[in-house]
Amino acid sequence: MTENNNNDKSNNKRVNESEETSPPLKLGVVFWGAAIIILVVAIIAMIIPSQVQMASETVYSFISDKFSWFFLLVVFGFGVFLLFLAISPYGRIKLGEDDSEPEFSFWSWIGMLFSSGLGVGLVFYGVAEPMEHFVKSPFLGGPVENAEAARIAMGYTYFHWGISQWSIFGVAGLTIGYFQYRKKRDGLVSTSLEPLLGFNYSTKARKGLDILAIIATVTGMATSVGLGILQMDGGLNIAYGIPNGPMTQVILTILMTVLFIISTTTGLKKGMKFLSTTNMVLAMFLTVFVMFFGPFTFIMESIVVGMGDYITNFVGYSLRLQPYSGQHWVQDWTVFYWAWVIAWSPFIGSFVARVSRGRTIREYVMGILIVPPILSFLWVGALGGSAIYSDLFNNTNIGEIVLDDQTRALFALLNTMPFELITSAIAILLIFLFLVTSADSATFIVSGMSIGNTENPPIKLKVLWGVILGVLTIALILAGGLTSLQAASLLAGLPFAIVLIMMIFSVSRSLRREPNRALVRRRHSHNAKEEHKQF
Repeated sequence: MTENNNNDKSNNKRVNESEETSPPLKLGVVFWGAAIIILVVAIIAMIIPSQVQMASETVYSFISDKFSWFFLLVVFGFGVFLLFLAISPYGRIKLGEDDSEPEFSFWSWIGMLFSSGLGVGLVFYGVAEPMEHFVKSPFLGGPVENAEAARIAMGYTYFHWGISQWSIFGVAGLTIGYFQYRKKRDGLVSTSLEPLLGFNYSTKARKGLDILAIIATVTGMATSVGLGILQMDGGLNIAYGIPNGPMTQVILTILMTVLFIISTTTGLKKGMKFLSTTNMVLAMFLTVFVMFFGPFTFIMESIVVGMGDYITNFVGYSLRLQPYSGQHWVQDWTVFYWAWVIAWSPFIGSFVARVSRGRTIREYVMGILIVPPILSFLWVGALGGSAIYSDLFNNTNIGEIVLDDQTRALFALLNTMPFELITSAIAILLIFLFLVTSADSATFIVSGMSIGNTENPPIKLKVLWGVILGVLTIALILAGGLTSLQAASLLAGLPFAIVLIMMIFSVSRSLRREPNRALVRRRHSHNAKEEHKQF
């Protein structure tokens, strides 16, 4: 025991000495280009918030109206591509060397995927989305609030938090992980396009792609942090009577920024593993609590029916638009979700690649497309289902509260159950930890993108990006709240969707050159059959 402690102390000493003797941090064009653009936007939003809000609404309407078809086709294609890889011989290829092993256990891996993925968004929309669809149905209009609307609401919410969303993360993570850990490249988005654009393609183009990836990541992250801050603000008000508004939101953002900067300095493996495990435990506790004190049979039946509706309507929902009616429901919900996730995908992709090292493509795809969506279904089924039951059969007004303010949805549900003060505190803590976990991961990845070292970026740079993220979040909250956050995601998601398409072609070209034993056996078997036919 003493020997181990001495080893730990000596290791820590060496780490500290290396930090002290490390050369001064050199920041290049990628960092300054991305940081200046982000900070300029943040400063403008703080100086003229009303004008920025109007501009955000214009941008949001334009992109969602003109490019909704593009987002739907792209995301549907991502899912098809990943499933093809999983069932093909390419699925046996590892994200790493052939003899490499996963660094994290299966459940630690899943916890990290879930926590750094869309934990914040799921907590925000887990009650708000099904309740809003219940009151204003995607097909029936509104106000409705009947059994048919309830069923549609659950099925559509499952669709938004299912395979499609995770396929976006999957494409980014697969491409980055494949080139970084199997091909021994640097893990940058620009590097992953080398098989497509050539290994010596323009340096300016490389830097431009990496700047775009950083801007998209920080913008998507700011959207998620902003949603979480708004929800905590609403929760503190409805549960404890704390005045809500910009002042509380700014204080929460500053507090969160300080804590995730502290977290990110502890290192990815130590800090992220602890926070991810804590997130999973708290989320599981709330789910079990709601199931125990809520309508358990109704919840389980709604989950089963909702999953059936999700499977039945998957293709239809994936490609659904409303050109004949002129309505914008799909743009307001599905298109926003896909753009938001695409904007966040450079970070999630890099992080997922980092924690998935050593897993086969098949294991990676099946893990990311099955387990996180199922966990999302359980959360939505338990909390969203309980809220619908409460309004349907107990004559509560959760739906009206959600229409007035989505940030209060989760806490309006908890107020209908026992121990509401305790469960509200746990919910606020869960949101806060999800924010810290996500921001922790994002600053780690963005710092690596900034200097081309995604394995071990300097702590000083992570702190710097943490501050920039906090400033942008505050600016977007002050400049219109949810509308500005949504517009920022759409604006960042559109160009990066094109980059993701290019990444698919790039990794496909490289996989075809892969000397994989499974492919060799397949070709040998095919040739043998052809020879047998000839003779």
